[in-house]
Amino acid sequence: MRLYKTQMKFHFYKYQATGNDFVMIDNRSGQISFSVEQIQKICDRKFGIGADGLMLIEKHPTLDFNLQYYNSDGSQSLCGNGSRAAMHFASFLGMVNGRASFHAFDGQHDAELLANGIVRLKMNDTKAIEAIDDDFKINTGSPHLIRFVQHVTSYPVFEEGRKIRYSELYKANGININFVELLPNNTIFVRTYERGVENETLSCGTGVTAAALAASLKGYQSPVSIKALGGDLSVEFKIARLKDEGVQGQSGVQPTDFQDIFLIGPAKMVFEGDLEL
Repeated sequence: MRLYKTQMKFHFYKYQATGNDFVMIDNRSGQISFSVEQIQKICDRKFGIGADGLMLIEKHPTLDFNLQYYNSDGSQSLCGNGSRAAMHFASFLGMVNGRASFHAFDGQHDAELLANGIVRLKMNDTKAIEAIDDDFKINTGSPHLIRFVQHVTSYPVFEEGRKIRYSELYKANGININFVELLPNNTIFVRTYERGVENETLSCGTGVTAAALAASLKGYQSPVSIKALGGDLSVEFKIARLKDEGVQGQSGVQPTDFQDIFLIGPAKMVFEGDLEL
């Protein structure tokens, strides 16, 4: 008996947000779903469309929309840049008009589409920074390790990032590693090795947010200006509570509440097309 493989054809939109690129799909019908293997194929840069991640915009019972985000390996997480791109896409579809509340991997987020494609995304509160030797561990919807370095533009991000990500401490659940250089004028330069992509990306929204919060321990104030390989962003925040100065010892926890955190930067549709799997 001859078996025929069922093929799926779907329409997609390609987005980039400071170089972090995504395949975006309108799934308001609720009829589209992908296996991990299919997600990996779609995101493959030689055999698919090519992207850091895949997103499906869906209906939500009470909010403006639901965002399903998948890393290029098929795993799920919050993506800050992806969420900014999703806000731009929802506006393009006519689902929202300038402002939106939507559900993502770590809960509800609010966003606003400003002039020139700039999106202002509200991140969830972050309650603690953990010091591990000279590094800082922060969860901004995804877990990040912040390491301050010199000359970040020439730093071996892939090699050092991969070494940390697959160390005994982090290989089971993974972690994103941000290498951060402190620059003048309240500015930082951030490069990121992303789990789920397993490579350096040109920008990471949750990562630059975590880096900006960590930079506040070095005296940087909101809004922190961010330089990434894919473009410029900014992060606003309020420090609601600071019980003591500095970070408490080795592997200690900084009991600081960061609230009203906003990730701000551009998002742009690049092209659209159809793909058959």
